[in-house]
Amino acid sequence: MLIQFLEWFRDNVWDFPGSGLVNYVTFRAGLATILSLIISMIFGGKIIQYLKRLQVGETVRDLGLTGQKAKEGTPTMGGVIIIMAILIPCLLVCDLSNVYVLLMIISTIWMGIIGFIDDYIKVFRKDKEGLKGSFKILGQVGLGLIIALTMMFSDQVVVRTDVATAQEMHFEEQRVSEITQVAKANGKLEAKADYKALITNVPFTKGNRLDYRSLIPLPREKAGNWVWLLFIPLIIVIVSAVSNGANLTDGLDGLATGVSGIVGLTLAVFAYVSSNAIAADYLGIIQLPGTQELTIFAACFLGASLGFLWYNSYPATVFMGDTGSLTIGGIIAAMAILLRKELLIPFICVIFLAENISVMMQVGYFKYTRRKYGEGRRLFLMAPLHHHYQKKGISEVKIVTRFWIVSILFAVFTILTLKIR
Repeated sequence: MLIQFLEWFRDNVWDFPGSGLVNYVTFRAGLATILSLIISMIFGGKIIQYLKRLQVGETVRDLGLTGQKAKEGTPTMGGVIIIMAILIPCLLVCDLSNVYVLLMIISTIWMGIIGFIDDYIKVFRKDKEGLKGSFKILGQVGLGLIIALTMMFSDQVVVRTDVATAQEMHFEEQRVSEITQVAKANGKLEAKADYKALITNVPFTKGNRLDYRSLIPLPREKAGNWVWLLFIPLIIVIVSAVSNGANLTDGLDGLATGVSGIVGLTLAVFAYVSSNAIAADYLGIIQLPGTQELTIFAACFLGASLGFLWYNSYPATVFMGDTGSLTIGGIIAAMAILLRKELLIPFICVIFLAENISVMMQVGYFKYTRRKYGEGRRLFLMAPLHHHYQKKGISEVKIVTRFWIVSILFAVFTILTLKIR
């Protein structure tokens, strides 16, 4: 919105010095980060005071954890700060006609509403269970369907590749643009076009791409008619797993917020190189026209996470609640899927994955030992994983800092997979 106005003003009123900056993705991404930080830091304090007046405080169950009861009464539902700090800069700086931006706005609002309802039931209706699990799952399934169907049918969601590769992978019938001649760095011309294709990047492989049709046990031309049976459930599972993982991770001051910021920065790098023809060609990854706007959205997400961390770091003066945790999980899942990096999610979101697996292992082992020995036994002192380390007497700040370090390590490794074959 703001960018469109500046462009109109430059073209029709006054070509002011520096006006060309609005055409650069890097400039708009930087501007988006600054706006998100300012909004979350300035308005965050006012929202926290408003939540205190409403007595929207966290109810803490006594689990025998150090410092746990001191958190009681801390305002929750602070995820509205994150949502506001993402959406306002996005509406100002992003291209709102871009299908990727529209999907991310829908994902943010969709999961934000589900989380808000869950928190509202817990806080105002005093029901600790919150929104029924079936309704949460239904919401996650709904978002997964929206993302999957848009990727399958929108002519704006395409991959750009050379004609020879397209013929090799049998994409000819899925071409949605005219063939153009592109000059490569060696001076040669290469024929390229945009194709509708359900393919994704695969780490550690020479071709670095997977056609989902190849996983259907049918001839390639027939597999295209049935690939949705694999693709749609996969997208739904990813959305559900990442949003639940983010929800489980939000148990210590600054943990989920800091990890999300690291993930957001990683996805911004992926969005930039995937949209850039030269970078995508050099790295041998799928070129995705239009995803440069996801770089800007990821910048909004990064700024919102860091701004919220100002208040959420230890000792936290506000908690994000499910309003925030389900939203950030949905955003991360949606962005990774749209960037065709869903197979890298175990590395990008290693902390979310570890928290998810620790709960699954704890519950599974407890049920198994109860059937076998007559009493349930535990693998961890407490699940999710961060509580296990709390039970071992490690301070909250040290656990959070170490989890951030692990997240940074895997983020760097994930970026390196762009060249590891």
